[in-house]
Amino acid sequence: MNKLTRDDLFSLEAYAQKRAEFREKVLAHKQDRQVRIGDHATLYFEDRLTVQYQIQEMLRIEKIFERDGIDEELNAYNPLIPDGTNFKATFMIEYADVDERREALSRLVDIEDRVWVQADGAQRIYAVADEDLDRETADKTSAVHFLRFELTDDVIQKVVSGAGFGFGIDHPEYKAENNPLAEASRKSLAADLG
Repeated sequence: MNKLTRDDLFSLEAYAQKRAEFREKVLAHKQDRQVRIGDHATLYFEDRLTVQYQIQEMLRIEKIFERDGIDEELNAYNPLIPDGTNFKATFMIEYADVDERREALSRLVDIEDRVWVQADGAQRIYAVADEDLDRETADKTSAVHFLRFELTDDVIQKVVSGAGFGFGIDHPEYKAENNPLAEASRKSLAADLG
């Protein structure tokens, strides 16, 4: 997918006028790009539209309108856009109760390295986690991780051709999967590879 440039972004004034409509479009788009894995884990898949929304919101909140500031946001967020051979996602470990979450994060060290994608009949491909920085200690993992699923040519061909695929986790303390995905999610994520 093409990375975003300054020309792809709305000015602050134009975004203020289009924000409600754009936000509604993005939220509807994100519905099919959330993959729940069990009761306490969700993958939120990024693409060009979701990243544009994040950048527009940052520019709005921080009131950034100068070239250098805009370029800084583009440089920070563009790496989240899939490049045609991968899926990119924010992985969240979600427990509403603070004490339960703290205890779970101490049991789930390395969970981010045990998240996989699998296409119909193919081997599982495990995510590359937290390339930007280490998000865990020896005692606990983070509740938020950034994952990249780098796909083989065979898996890309299967997914683009309409094969079912899904995601799962095989950590000793958390085993769950969502495989195959619902059709709307399958189509939305398959578009990342075209």
